[in-house]
Amino acid sequence: QPQLGENIGAAARAMLNFGLTRMRLVRPRDTWPNPQAMNTASGAESVLEQAEIFDTTEDAIADLRHVFAATARVRDMVKPVLAPREAAQRMRDQGAGDEASGVLFGRERSGLDNDDVALAEALMIVPANPAYSSINLAQAVLLLAYEWFQAGAPERLEEVTRKGASPATAEELQQL
Repeated sequence: QPQLGENIGAAARAMLNFGLTRMRLVRPRDTWPNPQAMNTASGAESVLEQAEIFDTTEDAIADLRHVFAATARVRDMVKPVLAPREAAQRMRDQGAGDEASGVLFGRERSGLDNDDVALAEALMIVPANPAYSSINLAQAVLLLAYEWFQAGAPERLEEVTRKGASPATAEELQQL
């Protein structure tokens, strides 16, 4: 139940930055499609245009085999607790076996309800300052999307660096 179009747009941008394109929204508070979301998406409008809208969390996750709940609190439930890196690796591993995974993110004001958390097989908690562990919705999406991307493409950084290049000689630098 996201409240602000800006957060939805920023989440879409974070997703597309790291190769995720399937957004599902459960009862967004404001009208949909949302102009603020489109403005904030800044190039990731395709994620928003393809976003699926659901009335219930149960409907949104019905076809998923694995569900993780992003939360700042452990709650009174006996569930595995994973950091974003571990959750992302599990999702990559499960995806390799054709097992669809998803992450539930809560509303900006109060996070996920216990009923929604109960639907997940594991909790995903970002290790943060215990005195202030509230993370913005789009920032939480960014953290997980980054870890998911890294779990599947560790060689990506090498692709964008100068492979095989050696430092310039003093003479080459002087010629510049």
